[in-house]
This record gives sequence, structure tokens and C-alpha cells, in this order.
Amino acid sequence: MSSSLFDQLRESSPTTELALESGAARLGLSDLQSRSESLAQTLQQLGAKRVAVYADNGIDWIVADLACQVAGLTIVPLPLFFSAEQVRHTLDSSSIDTVISDRDFGTIAADAELAPAVGPLPAVTDRIYQLQPRTSHALPPGTQKITFTSGTTGTPKGVCLSASQQLTLAASLVAAIGLEAPKHLCVLPLSTLLENLAGVYAPLMSGGTVIVPTLAEVGLTGSSGLDVNQWLTCIGQHQPNSLILVPEMLRAMTLAAEAGWPVPSSLRFVAVGGGKVASDLLRRARATGIPAYEGYGLSECSSVVCLNAPGADRVGAAGKPLSHVAVNIEDDEIVVRGSTFLGYVNQPDTWGNDEVRTGDIGHIDADGFVHVSGRRKHQLITSFGRNLSPEWVESELLAALILDQAVVLGDDRPFCVALVAPRDTLCSDADIASWINAVNLRLPDYARIGDWFRLPRALGVNDDLLTENGTLKRAEIEQTYRHVIDDMYNIRKEVSGL
Repeated sequence: MSSSLFDQLRESSPTTELALESGAARLGLSDLQSRSESLAQTLQQLGAKRVAVYADNGIDWIVADLACQVAGLTIVPLPLFFSAEQVRHTLDSSSIDTVISDRDFGTIAADAELAPAVGPLPAVTDRIYQLQPRTSHALPPGTQKITFTSGTTGTPKGVCLSASQQLTLAASLVAAIGLEAPKHLCVLPLSTLLENLAGVYAPLMSGGTVIVPTLAEVGLTGSSGLDVNQWLTCIGQHQPNSLILVPEMLRAMTLAAEAGWPVPSSLRFVAVGGGKVASDLLRRARATGIPAYEGYGLSECSSVVCLNAPGADRVGAAGKPLSHVAVNIEDDEIVVRGSTFLGYVNQPDTWGNDEVRTGDIGHIDADGFVHVSGRRKHQLITSFGRNLSPEWVESELLAALILDQAVVLGDDRPFCVALVAPRDTLCSDADIASWINAVNLRLPDYARIGDWFRLPRALGVNDDLLTENGTLKRAEIEQTYRHVIDDMYNIRKEVSGL
């Protein structure tokens, strides 16, 4: 596999010259390469080794990413939704010596020893900073990109990937999806590994064009704020062939389409990942003309592991493994081999492993489709000895777009209960009850919701009940609502006479 995307593009000889669009700016492949090589040379002259990028979506972000790849430098994409503490942790744990930003980074990392870079700088980005790392943290050999996720504790952990692993993943996606010269619209932050590799590298390898509006133009704020009207307007304006969405975005898009929003006829492939997608939601999306396909992956495997695609699709499954990986089930856990990550930053005991034990529960059907039911550590075992994944039941509860949030509990209890928040505050309890009853009808008895509680407001990051990327902090939620949960079980006991 080639050492940079440009090497790969020379080998594939894409026929389309236009590579990137951002607002009124247009950039062809040759200009993209020229700007990337110019910045690469500047970074080398500055003596940069480990570079962080903290910037909005746009052409400059992609140029910085590819410049580091060309120069053989380690790059760390910093999500704009990271807290100041998380930014400082990432800088320190990666031993960053250079920061590329489109804003005054000194106000973001106030206690870092930042200084404006000295020397001739290309007109690629607003600011380049240099800093003196406080410590030197070891990286696995060959590390070219470190992707950080906030995790369940809020402290990011660095996943190390080589350039070859990233390009291999992109090439596998090109083969699996089969779109030629697609027009892809980036609606997720480029700091998200999935959008970075599947939304930029793969379309360019297919001879396509990547449209990169700013996050404000997309309607995104923070880690999970979405202005749906702005977002839909952006999609309608650009008429893309492909999108990458998280389940919440698919729910919003489906609801809008059912209410009359015209689904662009240009759409050919809408990948949905980042969480379990209810089968009913996929069917409803497709009924409106949204070509939604579920996938599954994790950062430790360069993002995508399995994907449904035209010609190899099964609703309810996460898809078939991509060509460069092998997936097996061991003790009900999904295990991935092939092109797995190099290891975690400064954790030599994780380096050099040829497999990733995902921590996800699942199975592979007779036709080779992988099914993911949830996280092993989240698995509930009822007092009747039944095992179930709360994510599975939660995805069913969220499928109809009535509920904005659902948290299913029931470990060591006789039945499941749910904490729910409706999408519309005017939604009546009777409507919620009717929907939960409908969901129960299609669930096995051990997974049905025996009682539920309407949350006074949606769970939030500021309550310390969600991570920065919107993941449920289950232990904290259960502790916060302990009395409510206990009351639901006690009331049922009183009614049943147990």
C-alpha cells in the first residue's frame, strides 16, 4: 500500500480533476497536492514531529492532514467539541510540538507553552504554533495518526494508526461501496476518523469530489447539537451522492422526509454508523427514498469493520466484513484480525497485537453477515438468568422518532425498565405509553419494558450523564436516578403482590 494518498491516487489514476469544494473555493487534485507538499516542507523546516490540527471543517483541514502524511509526520486531529481540559490532556499525552489552527489557539490551551512558528509560512492556514512538550510519550513504530475518543470517563485515549492502515481501509470501502466518481458531502467533523477516511480518502480514491462546508453551514454545534433545518438545507443545496450519518441524524432525516422534505434524488449511498440502528428505522428511511446502509466499526480498526452495501445488504445486520479484515466470534464477543491498530499512546503492552477484542457482543449468520447486539460490559442479566443488551432495546425504543433518549436498565432484576425523554416536550404520556407498548409487542418477553419514567429533561453533558460525544454514562445515570428506578420495581412488586 502506498505511503500517502497522492501515491495511491497516482496508481488509481482518477479521471476527475476537481477534488474539493468549500463555499466558493474549488481545488483540483494537482493544486491539492501542491498545497499539501508546500505545507509539508514548511513543517519539516520547522522541525515538527507531532502535529495537532484544531480547526473547522474545510479545505485547509484536509491540506494539513495530507501534508503530515506526505512529510511522514504524526498528526493528531483535535475535535472542536473537546473541553479545554481534554485538549490539554491530548497535547500532553501525545507530546505535541506543533499546532495548526484556524483560531487563536492560545486561548484554548492557555497553560501550554505556545509560540507562533518562525519562518516562511504558506497561505494554507491562519496560524501555526510551536510548543515545547512537557514529557516525551512513546508511540508504536509507524504511527502516523493518533485518533482520540472521549470514552466513558471523558479522558481521551489515543489510538495509533499507520498511513498504510488508513489507506487500506479507504481502498476496502471503495471496493465494497462501488460508487464511481461520487460527490460526497461531509456532514460530520473531519476530526471524526470515519469522516476523515471514509468521507475524504475513499471518495478521492473513487475519482470523486468532496464537499466540505464549515460545521456552522452544516448546522452542527458542539458534539451533538444539530440545527435540523440548516442541515437539511445544506444537503438540499449540494445534492450529494453520498453521506455518512450517525443514527440520530438518520432519525431526523427520516422524520423530515415523512413530513414532506424532498429527499435528493442524487443520493446513492448513506452510511449509518456510530451506534445501533433499529431495523424499523432503516426500513422507514428507505421507504422515503433515503438509501441508508448500516455499518459497524471502531477506531482500533481504522473505523469501519463491516458494512452493508448494494448487492450485499441485510437489514438488522451490521454488514459483511470488509475485504482486509477477518471477523470471528469468541465466547459471544466480536474479534477482529487484520490491519488492527498499532496500539495506544504510551502503552507498550498494547503494541504489536494482531487482533482486537472489541468488547461487543454479536454473532455471524449463515450468509456471513455480522450482527452486533451491544457491549459486553453493558450486558444485562435479569434475575431470571436472561442475557440481553440494553443498546438493542434502546434502539427499538428510539426507532419511531417519538423519543429523543432512552436508557434501559434491569441487571439482576426481574424485568427491564426505561428512563425516557420525548423529542417533543408537548408529547403526552399516553403517546409514550402507546409507543412503548407497541415496541413490547415485537420484543421477547425478557426484553420488554415493564415500567418507564419520563425524565424531567433530556440527559446532558453538563449533568455529567453523557460523555462529550453523547454516549450514555450508564453508571452515573443509574446512580442519579437510583430512587426512581427502585420505585418502579417496588410499585410493580406491590401491584403483583410479590
